[in-house]
Amino acid sequence: MGRDKAMLLISGESLLDRTLRLLLPLATTVTVVGSPERYARSDARVLPDDRPGLGPLGGIATALRASSSPWNLIVACDLPYLTAPFLDFLIRRAFESQADALLPETARGPEPLCAMYTRRCLPSIEAAIERNDLKVTNGLASCKLKTLPESQWKQFDSHGRLFKNMNSPADYQEARAYFEGRSVL
Repeated sequence: MGRDKAMLLISGESLLDRTLRLLLPLATTVTVVGSPERYARSDARVLPDDRPGLGPLGGIATALRASSSPWNLIVACDLPYLTAPFLDFLIRRAFESQADALLPETARGPEPLCAMYTRRCLPSIEAAIERNDLKVTNGLASCKLKTLPESQWKQFDSHGRLFKNMNSPADYQEARAYFEGRSVL
């Protein structure tokens, strides 16, 4: 993307603020993993990455190390199409589960950056980091995983965008057009 995705604006609201707006009513504590200087103005606790440069897996490890909660909702800030009703559903399903992690499943595979994790995942994640295997799903290899099939979450996603993240300027322009009511080219 070439710039901090968390600060990109859609309809006058940064992606970080949009994500926080969805999470704050649903969670006891909301923590942003990242630069305290960059995100200090947020309505959440900001925690620096324990080991910067390890990508999403490192951020998940940092969040889980700092948490005392039985379950933790981990959400990337570049998922502009997420909705509070879906996140509430995901949280409720996790609390009914005996798994170590609950991940929505799509045609592309599990969605680890919008998922619920317990601290029991931490040893597996830390082992993957030590092997320098930073793919999130590989970091969960020895965890007891439960997936949430599309048939269970599709009711929250009539347009097929729920887990579409923004990895390019074109993705950003598409999201802006969608939320600002312009036609998408």
